Amino acid sequence: MTPRTILRRLSVAGVALALLTPMTSAVAEAKNGIAWGSCGSDPKLKPFQCATVQVPTDYDNPHGPTTTIALTRLPATDPAHRIGTLFTNPGGPGGSGVDFIQQAGQLIYSPAVRARFDILGFDPRGVGRSDPATCYPTAADESKALANVPPFPLGAKEERQYIVDAAKLAVSCRTTSPDRFAHYSTANVARDMDRLRQAVGDDKLSYVGYSYGTYLGATYAKLFPNKVRALVLDGTLSPEWYSGSNGDKAPVGVRLKQGDGAYDTYEQFLAECKKAGANCALNQLGDPKTVVEGTLERLKTHPVDFTLPDGSTVKVTYAVAVAATFSSLYDPAAFPGLAELWAQLAGTNRAKLASSKAPEALVEWNRRKEHYTSIGSVLQPCVEAKQSGRPLAYPAFAAAADKRAPHFGAYRAWLGIQCEFLGIRDHDAFLGPWPNKVKAPVLVFGTRHDPATPYEATRPYADLYPDARMVTVEGWGHTTIGKSTCADAMITSYLTALKAPADGATCNQDRKPFDPEPAGKEALRLLPQ
Repeated sequence: MTPRTILRRLSVAGVALALLTPMTSAVAEAKNGIAWGSCGSDPKLKPFQCATVQVPTDYDNPHGPTTTIALTRLPATDPAHRIGTLFTNPGGPGGSGVDFIQQAGQLIYSPAVRARFDILGFDPRGVGRSDPATCYPTAADESKALANVPPFPLGAKEERQYIVDAAKLAVSCRTTSPDRFAHYSTANVARDMDRLRQAVGDDKLSYVGYSYGTYLGATYAKLFPNKVRALVLDGTLSPEWYSGSNGDKAPVGVRLKQGDGAYDTYEQFLAECKKAGANCALNQLGDPKTVVEGTLERLKTHPVDFTLPDGSTVKVTYAVAVAATFSSLYDPAAFPGLAELWAQLAGTNRAKLASSKAPEALVEWNRRKEHYTSIGSVLQPCVEAKQSGRPLAYPAFAAAADKRAPHFGAYRAWLGIQCEFLGIRDHDAFLGPWPNKVKAPVLVFGTRHDPATPYEATRPYADLYPDARMVTVEGWGHTTIGKSTCADAMITSYLTALKAPADGATCNQDRKPFDPEPAGKEALRLLPQ
Protein backbone atom coordinates (compact mmCIF):
# COMPACT_ATOMS: atom_id res chain seq x y z
CA MET A 1 0.00 0.00 0.00
CA THR A 2 1.47 3.35 -1.03
CA PRO A 3 1.86 6.35 1.29
CA ARG A 4 -0.81 8.19 -0.72
CA THR A 5 -3.24 5.35 -0.06
CA ILE A 6 -2.61 4.90 3.66
CA LEU A 7 -2.02 8.50 4.67
CA ARG A 8 -5.31 10.30 4.31
CA ARG A 9 -6.34 13.29 6.36
CA LEU A 10 -8.55 12.14 9.20
CA SER A 11 -11.05 14.99 8.91
CA VAL A 12 -13.61 16.63 6.68
CA ALA A 13 -15.85 19.66 6.98
CA GLY A 14 -14.34 20.41 10.37
CA VAL A 15 -15.09 16.87 11.60
CA ALA A 16 -11.98 14.95 12.66
CA LEU A 17 -12.27 11.22 12.14
CA ALA A 18 -10.98 8.12 13.95
CA LEU A 19 -10.22 4.96 11.96
CA LEU A 20 -10.85 1.98 14.19
CA THR A 21 -7.94 -0.46 13.86
CA PRO A 22 -7.87 -3.46 16.21
CA MET A 23 -5.90 -2.98 19.38
CA THR A 24 -5.26 -5.31 22.28
CA SER A 25 -3.34 -3.94 25.20
CA ALA A 26 -2.49 -4.09 28.83
CA VAL A 27 -4.17 -1.69 31.23
CA ALA A 28 -2.38 0.33 33.90
CA GLU A 29 -2.73 3.50 35.90
CA ALA A 30 -0.68 6.19 34.21
CA LYS A 31 1.12 7.13 37.40
CA ASN A 32 2.37 3.53 37.82
CA GLY A 33 3.95 3.17 34.40
CA ILE A 34 2.67 1.68 31.18
CA ALA A 35 2.43 -2.05 30.45
CA TRP A 36 3.00 -2.20 26.71
CA GLY A 37 1.63 -5.10 24.71
CA SER A 38 0.69 -6.25 21.24
CA CYS A 39 -1.41 -4.12 18.90
CA GLY A 40 -3.13 -7.19 17.48
CA SER A 41 -2.62 -9.70 14.70
CA ASP A 42 -2.45 -7.28 11.77
CA PRO A 43 1.09 -7.64 10.33
CA LYS A 44 1.20 -3.91 9.55
CA LEU A 45 0.97 -3.20 13.30
CA LYS A 46 3.87 -5.48 14.26
CA PRO A 47 6.37 -2.57 14.63
CA PHE A 48 4.09 -0.89 17.21
CA GLN A 49 3.23 -1.49 20.83
CA CYS A 50 -0.12 -0.62 22.40
CA ALA A 51 -1.57 -0.03 25.84
CA THR A 52 -4.40 1.59 27.71
CA VAL A 53 -3.98 3.50 30.95
CA GLN A 54 -6.35 4.97 33.50
CA VAL A 55 -6.31 8.65 34.41
CA PRO A 56 -8.59 10.61 36.74
CA THR A 57 -11.80 11.64 35.05
CA ASP A 58 -11.79 14.76 37.24
CA TYR A 59 -8.43 15.97 38.47
CA ASP A 60 -10.20 17.73 41.34
CA ASN A 61 -11.01 14.20 42.54
CA PRO A 62 -7.79 12.32 41.72
CA HIS A 63 -8.85 9.14 43.54
CA GLY A 64 -12.32 9.04 42.04
CA PRO A 65 -13.62 7.60 38.74
CA THR A 66 -11.12 7.09 35.92
CA THR A 67 -11.03 7.53 32.17
CA THR A 68 -9.34 5.13 29.76
CA ILE A 69 -6.64 6.54 27.48
CA ALA A 70 -5.54 4.42 24.51
CA LEU A 71 -2.00 4.84 23.23
CA THR A 72 0.55 3.36 20.87
CA ARG A 73 4.27 3.76 20.42
CA LEU A 74 6.88 3.12 17.76
CA PRO A 75 10.01 2.13 19.72
CA ALA A 76 13.31 3.90 19.08
CA THR A 77 15.47 2.12 16.50
CA ASP A 78 18.65 2.87 18.50
CA PRO A 79 17.57 2.21 22.09
CA ALA A 80 21.15 2.48 23.38
CA HIS A 81 21.13 6.18 22.45
CA ARG A 82 17.47 6.85 23.17
CA ILE A 83 16.66 10.37 24.40
CA GLY A 84 13.13 9.62 25.56
CA THR A 85 9.57 9.64 24.25
CA LEU A 86 8.26 11.99 21.58
CA PHE A 87 4.60 12.76 22.25
CA THR A 88 2.43 13.77 19.29
CA ASN A 89 -1.00 15.13 18.53
CA PRO A 90 -2.32 15.13 14.93
CA GLY A 91 -4.90 17.88 15.32
CA GLY A 92 -8.66 18.04 15.36
CA PRO A 93 -9.97 18.41 17.90
CA GLY A 94 -10.94 14.77 17.66
CA GLY A 95 -7.96 13.38 15.72
CA SER A 96 -6.85 9.89 16.71
CA GLY A 97 -3.24 9.95 17.84
CA VAL A 98 -3.13 6.15 17.72
CA ASP A 99 -4.11 6.04 14.05
CA PHE A 100 -1.78 8.92 13.25
CA ILE A 101 1.32 7.14 14.53
CA GLN A 102 0.36 3.70 13.26
CA GLN A 103 -0.31 5.04 9.78
CA ALA A 104 2.34 7.75 9.54
CA GLY A 105 4.95 7.40 12.27
CA GLN A 106 7.36 5.38 10.14
CA LEU A 107 7.15 7.84 7.26
CA ILE A 108 7.01 11.40 8.51
CA TYR A 109 9.80 11.44 11.09
CA SER A 110 13.43 11.33 10.01
CA PRO A 111 15.64 8.28 10.69
CA ALA A 112 17.54 10.33 13.26
CA VAL A 113 14.36 11.16 15.20
CA ARG A 114 13.13 7.58 14.97
CA ALA A 115 16.49 6.35 16.26
CA ARG A 116 16.51 8.54 19.37
CA PHE A 117 12.85 8.56 20.41
CA ASP A 118 10.01 6.25 21.13
CA ILE A 119 7.27 7.97 19.13
CA LEU A 120 3.97 7.97 20.99
CA GLY A 121 0.44 8.71 19.89
CA PHE A 122 -2.64 8.67 22.10
CA ASP A 123 -6.33 9.17 21.56
CA PRO A 124 -7.27 12.15 23.75
CA ARG A 125 -10.05 11.55 26.23
CA GLY A 126 -13.40 11.48 24.48
CA VAL A 127 -11.85 10.41 21.16
CA GLY A 128 -11.65 7.08 19.34
CA ARG A 129 -10.64 4.32 21.74
CA SER A 130 -10.35 6.62 24.79
CA ASP A 131 -13.89 6.47 26.21
CA PRO A 132 -15.34 8.36 23.23
CA ALA A 133 -17.92 11.09 23.78
CA THR A 134 -20.74 9.63 21.70
CA CYS A 135 -23.96 11.36 20.71
CA TYR A 136 -26.15 8.40 19.80
CA PRO A 137 -26.54 4.87 21.16
CA THR A 138 -24.96 3.31 18.07
CA ALA A 139 -22.98 4.33 15.01
CA ALA A 140 -25.94 3.30 12.86
CA ASP A 141 -28.23 5.66 14.80
CA GLU A 142 -25.80 8.52 14.29
CA SER A 143 -25.34 7.78 10.61
CA LYS A 144 -29.10 7.79 10.09
CA ALA A 145 -29.57 11.03 12.05
CA LEU A 146 -26.87 12.91 10.11
CA ALA A 147 -27.43 11.34 6.68
CA ASN A 148 -29.19 14.32 5.15
CA VAL A 149 -27.40 17.16 6.94
CA PRO A 150 -25.43 19.22 4.37
CA PRO A 151 -21.90 20.50 5.02
CA PHE A 152 -23.49 23.93 5.53
CA PRO A 153 -26.85 25.48 4.61
CA LEU A 154 -27.67 27.62 1.61
CA GLY A 155 -30.73 29.86 1.77
CA ALA A 156 -33.20 30.68 4.53
CA LYS A 157 -35.06 27.37 4.43
CA GLU A 158 -31.90 25.29 4.77
CA GLU A 159 -30.57 27.63 7.45
CA ARG A 160 -33.65 27.16 9.63
CA GLN A 161 -33.47 23.39 9.27
CA TYR A 162 -29.72 23.38 9.94
CA ILE A 163 -30.24 25.20 13.24
CA VAL A 164 -33.01 22.76 14.22
CA ASP A 165 -30.79 19.79 13.35
CA ALA A 166 -27.92 21.29 15.38
CA ALA A 167 -30.18 21.64 18.40
CA LYS A 168 -31.38 18.05 18.05
CA LEU A 169 -27.81 16.81 17.81
CA ALA A 170 -26.81 18.76 20.92
CA VAL A 171 -29.70 17.28 22.89
CA SER A 172 -28.68 13.80 21.80
CA CYS A 173 -25.05 14.42 22.81
CA ARG A 174 -26.13 15.81 26.17
CA THR A 175 -28.37 12.80 26.75
CA THR A 176 -25.91 10.12 25.64
CA SER A 177 -22.55 11.22 27.12
CA PRO A 178 -23.05 14.05 29.63
CA ASP A 179 -20.34 12.75 31.99
CA ARG A 180 -17.74 12.51 29.24
CA PHE A 181 -18.47 15.95 27.82
CA ALA A 182 -18.26 17.48 31.30
CA HIS A 183 -14.55 16.57 31.60
CA TYR A 184 -13.57 16.89 27.96
CA SER A 185 -11.48 20.08 27.91
CA THR A 186 -8.04 20.50 26.40
CA ALA A 187 -6.73 21.36 29.87
CA ASN A 188 -7.65 17.86 31.01
CA VAL A 189 -5.98 16.39 27.92
CA ALA A 190 -2.85 18.35 28.90
CA ARG A 191 -3.08 16.94 32.42
CA ASP A 192 -3.44 13.46 30.95
CA MET A 193 -0.37 14.05 28.78
CA ASP A 194 1.65 15.06 31.82
CA ARG A 195 0.58 11.87 33.57
CA LEU A 196 1.74 9.92 30.51
CA ARG A 197 5.05 11.83 30.50
CA GLN A 198 5.64 10.69 34.06
CA ALA A 199 4.58 7.15 33.24
CA VAL A 200 7.15 6.77 30.45
CA GLY A 201 9.86 8.05 32.79
CA ASP A 202 10.70 11.36 31.08
CA ASP A 203 11.66 14.29 33.30
CA LYS A 204 10.44 16.74 30.67
CA LEU A 205 8.14 16.63 27.67
CA SER A 206 9.24 16.39 24.05
CA TYR A 207 6.21 17.06 21.86
CA VAL A 208 5.12 17.68 18.27
CA GLY A 209 1.65 19.16 17.84
CA TYR A 210 -0.08 19.91 14.56
CA SER A 211 -3.01 22.30 14.07
CA TYR A 212 -5.28 21.87 17.13
CA GLY A 213 -2.25 20.12 18.63
CA THR A 214 -0.63 23.55 18.92
CA TYR A 215 -3.54 24.60 21.16
CA LEU A 216 -2.86 21.55 23.31
CA GLY A 217 0.82 22.54 23.30
CA ALA A 218 0.00 26.08 24.42
CA THR A 219 -2.22 24.73 27.18
CA TYR A 220 0.46 22.34 28.40
CA ALA A 221 3.03 25.15 28.30
CA LYS A 222 0.79 27.28 30.48
CA LEU A 223 -0.04 24.54 33.01
CA PHE A 224 3.38 22.84 33.14
CA PRO A 225 5.99 25.40 31.99
CA ASN A 226 8.83 23.75 33.90
CA LYS A 227 8.21 20.35 32.36
CA VAL A 228 9.01 21.30 28.75
CA ARG A 229 12.09 19.93 26.99
CA ALA A 230 11.08 20.62 23.38
CA LEU A 231 7.91 21.74 21.61
CA VAL A 232 7.43 21.64 17.84
CA LEU A 233 4.23 23.56 17.03
CA ASP A 234 3.17 23.31 13.40
CA GLY A 235 0.10 25.07 11.94
CA THR A 236 -0.73 27.32 14.87
CA LEU A 237 -4.23 27.64 16.22
CA SER A 238 -4.53 30.97 18.03
CA PRO A 239 -5.52 30.26 21.64
CA GLU A 240 -7.25 33.63 21.88
CA TRP A 241 -9.32 33.03 18.75
CA TYR A 242 -10.26 29.48 19.68
CA SER A 243 -11.12 30.13 23.32
CA GLY A 244 -12.66 33.57 22.81
CA SER A 245 -10.42 35.00 25.53
CA ASN A 246 -9.79 38.04 23.32
CA GLY A 247 -13.37 39.19 23.89
CA ASP A 248 -14.57 38.43 20.35
CA LYS A 249 -18.24 37.46 20.68
CA ALA A 250 -18.51 35.91 17.21
CA PRO A 251 -18.99 32.13 16.91
CA VAL A 252 -15.84 30.04 17.14
CA GLY A 253 -16.09 29.18 13.42
CA VAL A 254 -15.80 32.88 12.60
CA ARG A 255 -13.13 33.61 15.21
CA LEU A 256 -10.79 30.96 13.81
CA LYS A 257 -10.66 32.80 10.44
CA GLN A 258 -10.54 29.53 8.54
CA GLY A 259 -12.79 31.02 5.90
CA ASP A 260 -10.24 33.76 5.28
CA GLY A 261 -7.35 31.30 5.17
CA ALA A 262 -9.23 28.97 2.86
CA TYR A 263 -10.18 31.73 0.42
CA ASP A 264 -6.57 32.91 0.27
CA THR A 265 -5.39 29.35 -0.46
CA TYR A 266 -8.21 28.86 -2.98
CA GLU A 267 -7.07 31.94 -4.89
CA GLN A 268 -3.52 30.62 -4.75
CA PHE A 269 -4.74 27.30 -6.17
CA LEU A 270 -6.34 29.10 -9.11
CA ALA A 271 -3.29 31.31 -9.69
CA GLU A 272 -0.87 28.36 -9.59
CA CYS A 273 -3.17 26.43 -11.91
CA LYS A 274 -3.12 29.25 -14.45
CA LYS A 275 0.69 29.33 -14.35
CA ALA A 276 0.92 25.54 -14.73
CA GLY A 277 -0.38 25.42 -18.30
CA ALA A 278 -1.10 21.88 -19.47
CA ASN A 279 -0.29 20.46 -16.03
CA CYS A 280 -3.60 21.88 -14.72
CA ALA A 281 -6.74 20.41 -16.27
CA LEU A 282 -8.74 23.61 -15.83
CA ASN A 283 -6.63 25.50 -18.36
CA GLN A 284 -8.19 23.45 -21.15
CA LEU A 285 -11.53 25.14 -20.38
CA GLY A 286 -10.41 28.76 -20.09
CA ASP A 287 -9.40 31.01 -17.23
CA PRO A 288 -9.43 28.78 -14.11
CA LYS A 289 -11.12 31.31 -11.84
CA THR A 290 -13.81 32.12 -14.37
CA VAL A 291 -14.51 28.41 -14.88
CA VAL A 292 -14.67 27.51 -11.19
CA GLU A 293 -16.67 30.55 -10.10
CA GLY A 294 -19.20 29.98 -12.87
CA THR A 295 -19.53 26.33 -11.91
CA LEU A 296 -20.01 27.18 -8.24
CA GLU A 297 -22.85 29.49 -9.16
CA ARG A 298 -24.47 26.80 -11.33
CA LEU A 299 -24.21 24.18 -8.57
CA LYS A 300 -26.37 26.35 -6.30
CA THR A 301 -29.37 25.44 -8.45
CA HIS A 302 -28.18 22.48 -10.53
CA PRO A 303 -26.27 19.89 -8.48
CA VAL A 304 -24.47 17.04 -10.24
CA ASP A 305 -24.49 13.30 -9.47
CA PHE A 306 -21.22 11.38 -9.66
CA THR A 307 -20.91 7.60 -9.69
CA LEU A 308 -18.52 6.27 -7.05
CA PRO A 309 -16.33 3.16 -7.46
CA ASP A 310 -18.77 1.06 -5.41
CA GLY A 311 -21.63 1.95 -7.75
CA SER A 312 -23.32 4.40 -5.43
CA THR A 313 -23.68 8.06 -6.28
CA VAL A 314 -22.84 11.29 -4.52
CA LYS A 315 -24.79 14.46 -5.24
CA VAL A 316 -22.40 17.37 -5.63
CA THR A 317 -24.24 20.43 -4.42
CA TYR A 318 -22.69 23.85 -3.98
CA ALA A 319 -22.05 23.04 -0.32
CA VAL A 320 -20.46 19.67 -1.09
CA ALA A 321 -18.22 21.26 -3.73
CA VAL A 322 -17.04 23.93 -1.29
CA ALA A 323 -16.39 21.34 1.44
CA ALA A 324 -14.49 19.02 -0.92
CA THR A 325 -12.41 21.95 -2.17
CA PHE A 326 -11.60 23.02 1.38
CA SER A 327 -10.34 19.51 2.17
CA SER A 328 -8.14 19.42 -0.94
CA LEU A 329 -6.59 22.80 -0.13
CA TYR A 330 -4.83 21.20 2.86
CA ASP A 331 -2.19 19.69 0.61
CA PRO A 332 -0.67 21.22 -2.55
CA ALA A 333 -0.09 17.69 -3.84
CA ALA A 334 -3.89 17.45 -4.07
CA PHE A 335 -4.21 20.55 -6.28
CA PRO A 336 -3.99 18.63 -9.61
CA GLY A 337 -6.76 16.27 -8.50
CA LEU A 338 -8.83 19.24 -7.33
CA ALA A 339 -8.41 20.83 -10.75
CA GLU A 340 -9.60 17.61 -12.39
CA LEU A 341 -12.67 17.61 -10.13
CA TRP A 342 -13.54 21.15 -11.17
CA ALA A 343 -12.88 20.41 -14.82
CA GLN A 344 -15.40 17.58 -14.65
CA LEU A 345 -17.91 19.64 -12.70
CA ALA A 346 -17.63 22.38 -15.30
CA GLY A 347 -18.68 19.97 -18.06
CA THR A 348 -21.84 21.00 -19.84
CA ASN A 349 -23.14 17.47 -20.57
CA ARG A 350 -24.43 16.59 -17.11
CA ALA A 351 -25.96 13.30 -18.27
CA LYS A 352 -22.54 12.10 -19.35
CA LEU A 353 -20.99 13.52 -16.19
CA ALA A 354 -23.35 11.59 -13.95
CA SER A 355 -22.28 8.29 -15.45
CA SER A 356 -18.57 9.05 -15.44
CA LYS A 357 -16.04 7.97 -12.85
CA ALA A 358 -15.87 10.30 -9.87
CA PRO A 359 -12.58 12.26 -9.57
CA GLU A 360 -10.17 11.13 -6.87
CA ALA A 361 -10.67 14.32 -4.83
CA LEU A 362 -14.40 13.62 -4.58
CA VAL A 363 -13.92 9.92 -3.80
CA GLU A 364 -11.54 10.80 -0.96
CA TRP A 365 -13.90 13.40 0.47
CA ASN A 366 -16.82 10.97 0.40
CA ARG A 367 -14.75 8.16 1.92
CA ARG A 368 -13.36 10.21 4.78
CA LYS A 369 -16.71 11.41 6.01
CA GLU A 370 -17.78 7.83 6.75
CA HIS A 371 -14.96 6.90 9.12
CA TYR A 372 -15.63 8.78 12.34
CA THR A 373 -16.63 7.08 15.56
CA SER A 374 -18.91 9.91 16.67
CA ILE A 375 -19.35 13.56 15.89
CA GLY A 376 -19.08 14.02 19.66
CA SER A 377 -15.34 13.52 19.33
CA VAL A 378 -14.99 16.92 17.65
CA LEU A 379 -17.21 18.94 19.98
CA GLN A 380 -14.48 19.90 22.45
CA PRO A 381 -14.97 23.62 21.71
CA CYS A 382 -18.50 23.25 23.07
CA VAL A 383 -17.30 22.61 26.62
CA GLU A 384 -14.35 25.01 26.74
CA ALA A 385 -14.57 27.83 24.18
CA LYS A 386 -16.83 30.83 24.60
CA GLN A 387 -19.98 30.72 22.47
CA SER A 388 -21.83 33.59 20.87
CA GLY A 389 -25.08 32.88 22.74
CA ARG A 390 -26.93 33.84 19.54
CA PRO A 391 -27.66 30.68 17.53
CA LEU A 392 -30.41 32.38 15.52
CA ALA A 393 -27.86 34.97 14.36
CA TYR A 394 -25.68 32.41 12.57
CA PRO A 395 -27.16 33.23 9.15
CA ALA A 396 -26.04 36.83 9.64
CA PHE A 397 -22.62 35.77 10.93
CA ALA A 398 -22.22 33.49 7.91
CA ALA A 399 -23.31 36.16 5.45
CA ALA A 400 -20.81 38.64 6.84
CA ALA A 401 -18.02 36.06 6.79
CA ASP A 402 -18.86 35.17 3.20
CA LYS A 403 -18.47 38.78 2.10
CA ARG A 404 -14.91 38.71 3.39
CA ALA A 405 -14.14 35.22 2.12
CA PRO A 406 -16.55 34.02 -0.57
CA HIS A 407 -17.74 30.41 -0.36
CA PHE A 408 -15.49 29.43 2.54
CA GLY A 409 -16.49 32.18 4.97
CA ALA A 410 -20.04 30.88 5.23
CA TYR A 411 -18.94 27.25 5.30
CA ARG A 412 -16.61 27.68 8.27
CA ALA A 413 -18.88 30.17 10.08
CA TRP A 414 -21.37 27.38 10.78
CA LEU A 415 -18.69 25.30 12.48
CA GLY A 416 -19.74 24.56 16.05
CA ILE A 417 -23.38 25.67 15.83
CA GLN A 418 -24.18 22.58 17.96
CA CYS A 419 -22.19 24.14 20.79
CA GLU A 420 -24.78 26.87 21.21
CA PHE A 421 -27.25 24.24 22.41
CA LEU A 422 -25.14 21.68 24.28
CA GLY A 423 -25.36 23.31 27.70
CA ILE A 424 -22.38 21.46 29.23
CA ARG A 425 -19.18 23.16 30.35
CA ASP A 426 -15.96 21.67 31.68
CA HIS A 427 -15.22 23.89 34.66
CA ASP A 428 -11.58 22.75 34.65
CA ALA A 429 -10.99 24.25 31.20
CA PHE A 430 -8.24 26.83 30.83
CA LEU A 431 -9.18 29.98 28.90
CA GLY A 432 -6.18 32.25 29.38
CA PRO A 433 -4.29 34.45 29.78
CA TRP A 434 -1.98 32.65 27.36
CA PRO A 435 1.57 34.06 27.74
CA ASN A 436 3.64 31.35 29.44
CA LYS A 437 6.94 30.95 31.27
CA VAL A 438 8.57 28.14 29.29
CA LYS A 439 12.33 28.66 29.45
CA ALA A 440 13.32 26.30 26.67
CA PRO A 441 13.30 27.50 23.06
CA VAL A 442 10.28 26.25 21.13
CA LEU A 443 9.95 25.76 17.38
CA VAL A 444 6.90 27.30 15.67
CA PHE A 445 5.99 26.76 12.00
CA GLY A 446 3.55 28.73 9.87
CA THR A 447 2.83 28.07 6.19
CA ARG A 448 2.29 31.19 4.12
CA HIS A 449 -0.97 30.01 2.52
CA ASP A 450 -2.64 27.74 5.10
CA PRO A 451 -6.40 27.19 4.71
CA ALA A 452 -7.06 25.94 8.25
CA THR A 453 -4.71 27.87 10.53
CA PRO A 454 -4.11 31.21 8.79
CA TYR A 455 -0.53 32.43 8.67
CA GLU A 456 -1.47 35.67 10.39
CA ALA A 457 -1.87 33.75 13.67
CA THR A 458 1.71 32.46 13.63
CA ARG A 459 3.63 35.43 15.02
CA PRO A 460 1.09 36.24 17.78
CA TYR A 461 1.16 32.57 18.74
CA ALA A 462 4.96 32.51 18.84
CA ASP A 463 5.00 35.63 21.00
CA LEU A 464 3.23 33.71 23.78
CA TYR A 465 6.55 31.95 24.48
CA PRO A 466 9.61 33.69 25.98
CA ASP A 467 11.92 32.07 23.40
CA ALA A 468 9.98 30.98 20.32
CA ARG A 469 11.79 30.44 17.04
CA MET A 470 9.25 31.12 14.31
CA VAL A 471 9.84 29.59 10.88
CA THR A 472 7.85 30.66 7.82
CA VAL A 473 7.33 27.94 5.22
CA GLU A 474 6.85 29.60 1.86
CA GLY A 475 4.17 27.54 0.23
CA TRP A 476 0.67 26.14 0.44
CA GLY A 477 -1.42 23.81 2.58
CA HIS A 478 -1.83 22.89 6.21
CA THR A 479 1.29 22.05 8.27
CA THR A 480 4.74 21.08 6.99
CA ILE A 481 4.24 17.29 6.92
CA GLY A 482 5.71 15.79 3.78
CA LYS A 483 6.23 19.15 2.13
CA SER A 484 9.63 20.59 3.09
CA THR A 485 12.94 18.82 3.66
CA CYS A 486 14.19 22.13 5.04
CA ALA A 487 11.55 22.08 7.78
CA ASP A 488 12.18 18.37 8.42
CA ALA A 489 15.90 19.06 8.95
CA MET A 490 15.12 21.85 11.42
CA ILE A 491 12.77 19.59 13.36
CA THR A 492 15.36 16.80 13.47
CA SER A 493 18.15 19.07 14.71
CA TYR A 494 15.89 20.65 17.30
CA LEU A 495 14.46 17.43 18.71
CA THR A 496 17.69 15.45 18.78
CA ALA A 497 20.22 18.15 19.72
CA LEU A 498 18.02 21.04 20.92
CA LYS A 499 19.51 23.22 18.19
CA ALA A 500 16.82 25.68 17.13
CA PRO A 501 17.07 28.01 14.12
CA ALA A 502 17.07 31.76 14.54
CA ASP A 503 13.69 33.38 15.01
CA GLY A 504 12.36 34.53 11.65
CA ALA A 505 13.93 31.75 9.59
CA THR A 506 12.30 30.61 6.36
CA CYS A 507 11.95 27.35 4.44
CA ASN A 508 10.68 26.56 0.97
CA GLN A 509 8.52 23.60 0.05
CA ASP A 510 10.19 20.96 -2.09
CA ARG A 511 7.96 21.38 -5.11
CA LYS A 512 5.24 23.60 -6.50
CA PRO A 513 1.66 22.33 -6.53
CA PHE A 514 1.45 21.41 -10.22
CA ASP A 515 5.01 20.18 -10.70
CA PRO A 516 5.08 16.58 -11.95
CA GLU A 517 5.80 14.14 -9.17
CA PRO A 518 9.25 12.53 -9.29
CA ALA A 519 9.21 9.23 -11.13
CA GLY A 520 8.34 6.34 -8.86
CA LYS A 521 7.62 8.59 -5.90
CA GLU A 522 4.17 9.60 -4.75
CA ALA A 523 3.50 12.62 -2.60
CA LEU A 524 3.32 12.01 1.12
CA ARG A 525 -0.12 13.12 2.21
CA LEU A 526 -1.07 13.32 5.82
CA LEU A 527 -3.19 16.25 6.77
CA PRO A 528 -3.98 17.20 10.35
CA GLN A 529 -7.09 19.18 11.06
